[in-house]
Amino acid sequence: MQLFRKLIIAGSLGALLSTGLVLTTAYADLDFRGTISGDPLDFTGETETPQFKEFKNTGVNPYNGDQEAMNKGYVIFATACSGCHGHLAEGKLGPALSDDYWTYPGNRQDKGLFETIYGGADGQMGPQQGLLEPDEILHVMSWVRGWQTEPAKTKKAVEAYEKRNS
Repeated sequence: MQLFRKLIIAGSLGALLSTGLVLTTAYADLDFRGTISGDPLDFTGETETPQFKEFKNTGVNPYNGDQEAMNKGYVIFATACSGCHGHLAEGKLGPALSDDYWTYPGNRQDKGLFETIYGGADGQMGPQQGLLEPDEILHVMSWVRGWQTEPAKTKKAVEAYEKRNS
């Protein structure tokens, strides 16, 4: 009788697997909110790359540590962010991003940093929603994160940019 039950269970599982009727774990997007307002961030109309979809579910930037992504991130940073945050994220009008101090402690996590960039911060930093695509923000974040995790790769991205533009 015990063997019969095992065979029935194994057969049923095999049938479900072969037909694709197995329930899979559903992932819900995390709750993204503006750093200052606390209001939900609205991604309606945004281009959703596979990397952004993954990020919305995990809160972890899939581009972290990827040299090519960091290179792209620095190109965007140099044109959209460096005027306030400095050429090497050393800080000017806006705070430094290349050290381990964060104005908003939540920015130590990728989700928090994204919320601040996308939704804006106190002072002169307005929301980048509508100015940068979410995927572009993730690229910038990968370069910024590199200062804490992989400074050699971060500097390499700057050198590649400068070499290309000299």
